This record gives sequence, structure tokens and C-alpha cells, in this order.
Amino acid sequence: MSGKTYESLVTDQFGSRAEAYLASVVHAQGEDLQALVDMARGHPAARVLDLGCGGGHVSYAVAPEVAEVTAYDLSAEMLTVVAKEAARRGLGNVVTRRGPAETLPFEAASFDFVFCRMSAHHWRDFEAGLREAARVLRPGGRAGFVDVISPGVPVLDTFLQAAEILRDPSHVRNRSRAEWEAATADAGFVASVARSYRLRLDYAAWVERMRTPKLCADAIRALQAAMSGAVRRHFAIEADGSFTIDTALFVLERS
Repeated sequence: MSGKTYESLVTDQFGSRAEAYLASVVHAQGEDLQALVDMARGHPAARVLDLGCGGGHVSYAVAPEVAEVTAYDLSAEMLTVVAKEAARRGLGNVVTRRGPAETLPFEAASFDFVFCRMSAHHWRDFEAGLREAARVLRPGGRAGFVDVISPGVPVLDTFLQAAEILRDPSHVRNRSRAEWEAATADAGFVASVARSYRLRLDYAAWVERMRTPKLCADAIRALQAAMSGAVRRHFAIEADGSFTIDTALFVLERS
């Protein structure tokens, strides 16, 4: 029986894979990443929080546009990789801080932008993380949250959550667009724009990035094969296990 805390589970899962996330093509590019850069452009004096920075791709992309980026993550190993890579790229305005999303070690209204990309589905307390993000964003500031989105339909949602947790036991939940909209409003954000995307995941790279045990990887493939045609069509499941998921960018303002 595992005695791990949630924090140790997350750090164990991601700490050893920090370099893999740095090298991940899926994380290093995308329309959603460019949209965050576009939000920051034209604000050279801005302070930005990259919340749940992972391999640091938001930090690297946004840093040339602003005064300072704080790359924040629960994994110390991830932050070591981010600091090293930022230095390699000559991005002296990227600083790192460690901690959970639910209790941010920053004063209220500390940042002009809060960006969070592919992190919120790992938060132990989604609503608390959103409240903290709103707290540290200055009035009139803007936030950009990117995450995997549950399709909302129960059978599609069940498949997605099952595949995610088999791959990575630190997964908590992918929320639907409606859940995101309700939670961000409750946290004090005002919705501005929501954009939807489709993201193809190469199965072999997806499981290798987390070093998913063979037993769990085989279970994902068995699950894919057992699902109905409606599920297989929605996720565009391919012969090699690659599939396509829904993601979204929520652009929010702090009233």
C-alpha cells in the first residue's frame, strides 16, 4: 500500500521527467502558446507568473516581451531545468519559485499577467488554485489558462479520465468548458475569450514522457480497443494508439 502524499506523488512523477518535458514538442509549440505571447506583447514593464511552469516553455516564450517572469512549480527538479535553460537562452529576467498552486507565496496584486498551461488538471484543489491566481493578479490584469478539456459527454469523459490516470497517477481531473467557466467566475475572474483547439498526441511519445509502466500502457491500449465507435471517432484513435484531445485557452480579466 502506497504511503505517498499528493505532493510526493507529483514530484516523483515529474521530477525525474523534467528533461523530457523540456524536450517535448507538444509543450514547446502550439497556437495556444503563441496566443499567450500575443497577450504579453506590448507590455515591456509587466510582471508575469507562469503558474505550474513544467518545462518552462511559457516562460521562455514570454520573457522577451516583459520585464520579469516568475516560473513557479511544485517540482524542484523542473525548476532546476528551467533555470538552467533560461540561462542558456540568455533570459536573465526569468526567476524561479517553488510551491503548490493552492497557496502562492506572493503578495496580492503582484502580477500583471498570470499564465497557466497544461497544469491545472494536476491541482489537488482546483477552486483554491483559481482563487490564488485571482488574488495575485492586479485589478485590470489578465490571465490565460490553457488545459485539456473534458468533452462533457459522460462516456467520453470517463474514457479521457481513465486514460489519463493510467498514464500518470498524479492526474486529478480534466474539467469541461462549463466547469471552467463556472469556477473562474466564482474565483473572481471575468471571462474575455475562450478558444478551442484539437491536439494530436503521439501515443509512444505520450507514454514515454511519463515512463508509464508497461502494464498501464497496455491497459490504455486495451481500453482504446474496447470503446464504442463514438468514443473512437471523437478521440480519433489511430492504429498505433495515437489520439486527439480537446484543449482550450481561457482569457480572463481581474475585475
